Amino acid sequence: MSDSETMQRPAPEPEDEPRAKAGEERPGLSLRASLGARWAALPLRWRRAAFWANRIACWALAAGAGGSLLWASLYGLAPVPGTALMVQRAVEGQDVRYRWRPLSQISPNLVRAVIAAEDARFCAHSGFDFEAIESALRAAESGGRLRGASTISQQTAKNAYLFPWRSWARKGAEAWFTVLDEALWTKRRTMEVYLNVAEWGDGLFGAEAAAQARFGKSAAELSAREAALMAAVLPNPNTYRLDPPGPYVAGRAGSLQARMGEVRASGLDSCIY
Repeated sequence: MSDSETMQRPAPEPEDEPRAKAGEERPGLSLRASLGARWAALPLRWRRAAFWANRIACWALAAGAGGSLLWASLYGLAPVPGTALMVQRAVEGQDVRYRWRPLSQISPNLVRAVIAAEDARFCAHSGFDFEAIESALRAAESGGRLRGASTISQQTAKNAYLFPWRSWARKGAEAWFTVLDEALWTKRRTMEVYLNVAEWGDGLFGAEAAAQARFGKSAAELSAREAALMAAVLPNPNTYRLDPPGPYVAGRAGSLQARMGEVRASGLDSCIY
């Protein structure tokens, strides 16, 4: 071969990755082929059962997602007719009293009292207060008691849609409905539903029924002190009393009344008023 032909021959292009040796399969292809072979080896009736189980699971998930979306949309527009906890209390023999009132007929004092008591960052977060969750976990790691970090949004989802049973499944459903409510509702609507379905003990549900029973007046007429007393018993209204209040409730109500002024001054209720 002449020198000119040697110079004109193009150099071989570099390969991006080494080629597999003869008879050698790539790991990914080998695994895929192995799984395919195992699937093909299954009896036909098993493959059909797996196919339909997968299909039914997908249908169930789609129906659940669509149903919950419709449910949350309806609750975003119309008064909540009742809750699972109301049914439970009725079965237990309590005289359930429930009166829905729009937020315009509930005293701003009560709104500020529950923000001060339950969720100071209500207007700032998107349903979950991750700062409060981290703080609770750090306290637990330091040997303290694991305290709750549920927001008003989470409590509303739990109260409006779910049974109060403790389980991971319920917590997952609570998180899902919290996301839906935050996407579909305004913060004002969340507060309105919360104050109407919250339990205040002795079969009383909602701010109106509680105000009438405890103070003989409508929820719109609650004073700052009365609102602070009502918020002080949350979220354990069947453990603590406000008529008359014990030392703990009276002391907590005094602290909340002072913090209610901070809520208003700092604009922590700005998403509502």
